[in-house]
Amino acid sequence: MCGSISQPSSWRSVAAGLLMLALNVQAQVAPIAIKPRGSQLAGPAQEDRGEPDWQARMNNWQRDHAGSFEPWLQAMRDWRTQQLATLGYDDAQYRRADLLWTQRNFVQPQAMVEDRYLYDPLTRRYTPDRYLADLEQRYGGIDSVLLWPVYPNLGIDDRNQWDMLRDLPGGLPALRQLVKDFQSRGVRVLLPVLPWDNGSRDEGRPMPEAIAALLAEIGADGINGDTMDGLPLAYRKAADASGRALLLQPELSFKDDAMLAFNQQSWGYWDTPFVPMVSKWKWLEPRHLIHVSDRWATDRHNIMQAAFFNGAGIQSWENIWGWWNQFTPRDAEALRRIGNIYRAVPELISSPDWTPHLPTQHYGIYASRFDGGGRTLWTLVNRNTFALDEAIIKVAHQPGRRYFDLWRGVELSARVDGTEAVLSFEMEPLGYGAVLALDGGALPAELAAFLKMQRARASEPLSAYSAEWKPLPQTMLPIAPTAAASQAPSGMVEIPAGEFDFRVTGVEIEGENRPGMDVQYPWEALPRRAHLHRMAMQRFFIDRTPVTNEQFKAFIDAADYRPADAHNFLKAWSGRSLRPGEEQRPVTWVSIEDARAYCQWAGKRLPHEWEWQYAAQGSDGRLYPWGNQWLAAAAPAPANGRAMPPPAPVGTHPLGASPFGVEDMVGLVWQWTDEFADEHTRAAVLRGGSFYRPQGSHWYFPHAHKLGEHGKYLLMAPAKDRAGGIGFRCVVDAS
Repeated sequence: MCGSISQPSSWRSVAAGLLMLALNVQAQVAPIAIKPRGSQLAGPAQEDRGEPDWQARMNNWQRDHAGSFEPWLQAMRDWRTQQLATLGYDDAQYRRADLLWTQRNFVQPQAMVEDRYLYDPLTRRYTPDRYLADLEQRYGGIDSVLLWPVYPNLGIDDRNQWDMLRDLPGGLPALRQLVKDFQSRGVRVLLPVLPWDNGSRDEGRPMPEAIAALLAEIGADGINGDTMDGLPLAYRKAADASGRALLLQPELSFKDDAMLAFNQQSWGYWDTPFVPMVSKWKWLEPRHLIHVSDRWATDRHNIMQAAFFNGAGIQSWENIWGWWNQFTPRDAEALRRIGNIYRAVPELISSPDWTPHLPTQHYGIYASRFDGGGRTLWTLVNRNTFALDEAIIKVAHQPGRRYFDLWRGVELSARVDGTEAVLSFEMEPLGYGAVLALDGGALPAELAAFLKMQRARASEPLSAYSAEWKPLPQTMLPIAPTAAASQAPSGMVEIPAGEFDFRVTGVEIEGENRPGMDVQYPWEALPRRAHLHRMAMQRFFIDRTPVTNEQFKAFIDAADYRPADAHNFLKAWSGRSLRPGEEQRPVTWVSIEDARAYCQWAGKRLPHEWEWQYAAQGSDGRLYPWGNQWLAAAAPAPANGRAMPPPAPVGTHPLGASPFGVEDMVGLVWQWTDEFADEHTRAAVLRGGSFYRPQGSHWYFPHAHKLGEHGKYLLMAPAKDRAGGIGFRCVVDAS
């Protein structure tokens, strides 16, 4: 018959049920494919099933994690065995006695050398004790520090990354002492290598050799590879040849799995879904320590829960290129307790017998188990936004075994059910838990002391600490007015009174428009990148051109000016003498302090930024001093070689004059204006850009040739702040 035969609806339901059962059975017996997602691996029942990303994220919470655990774990172990065999993996670097410390390097901040807690510009001394005391008080201290002396200022002139180290106040001897000071307090020290720095001065030797030799000279402990997806083997060889045992720590995930063998640490920019993912590198090599990082997160519970679940370290980075992103009190207290636990049982955190995604008794609670030396540690995270406290986890039990809640510092009473023990303890919303099992014997004294310490901390739950994040306020350094002049002094231009829209945006490469970015003018409630304010300008006078070498020479001779920090002072000169033919070039290699000293001697002052902009722009909002289109003849031709030539003489590009006749505002040299400071960072606003533009990377200090843009230049000390691309001009107040 050709026609269809109708079937009862009940039959169709049974058939559909049988079909679904068959599909489920097939899915259960199908082999689990382990497919890394970057540097992470999916947990039980979280494997990629070919759905679109949005659907996988939406549906994964419905999957049966506990029922899938055993086949998933076996697949994970098989995958690891195969991967290591394929790599011909050799763990020799992880067995090195001189690098075993890398497996206990749990908490590491990246510290800007400009941070006022690390360097005091008034006493001109490094202050590591103040820096460490602050971190100890707020989140329990650190194990290592990554000192950062380069980006974002690198590229202001042709100094390379090694020059920026040498130009730190006191030079390499002072840096060597700073390293010793940290190490004497139990803190290891890393410094970065920037592979993209190929447009500044040629160091004359390969980067691996340059960084290894420099770190050996100052006695540092490791290399952080900025933007690097693994430090190549050449860095391992150069480090060993230097005679200094150096940790290799790339910022990004390895591009080649073989790099795991000689990069003992790495950073983790991880996805943090509701169901935690597993670190690929730690699964392959449990002694490899990852520092999980999210520099822009103002709520860090996701990265800290991901780290704690994996037994990974945490990058406690707060000063991000001068933007202060402090841990909230809640996150800081959580970090303190995590660090305490890690340091109490470090050998378990790096144990080769690590089992992630051990089944728990509650949806939303995820656990890892670390075994070793007759002890077992479970780290747990509560991904729910509500608390749980009953029958959290069921574990294998044997007579005489004791269980200790390391998070709260108390011994647990287990409910024993045959060969299993059910453990109950409180887990706060978005909270943490840690349990240590010991097989009989007296409680070790160090463990008893640790429990007492944790018990004291746990008297206040995490919920008692504020989770509110606030940007750090800034203040602008006052500029004292000058004696009023009735007419323009020699070499100066009158700027008439008027109104204009002071509209300016910071050109920082990173940070978007987060609260706290860029600077905060006196009329603003908080720092931010983009600014607009209607200004009523009083009449004033401004130098027609930047201050020249000849003018500055007259000052240092007349005033016998000798800065206390003289490193790099007038570096382009021959000592305190001018080279012939250099008289009319703008003076450079002067700090903002040097510029202020000259202005004061001359009866002048540095301009406020809005004064500089008004003198360059007038009131019509033009993009450049001469109009709205770039005019090549109005500014010096750009130089982009690895060696920076001297700037052109002032006054040689009259087509670049502003509506008021002020010259060389754009494209000759950057010019000092206002200084801003918050509790941790000083910075100066630079205007006008310069003619020097190192090539090869967008990470170099960006230019701001448009009149609605400014550069934020981090300040530390004159030795480092002085640059071949920065000059200045002065103003005088009018009667």
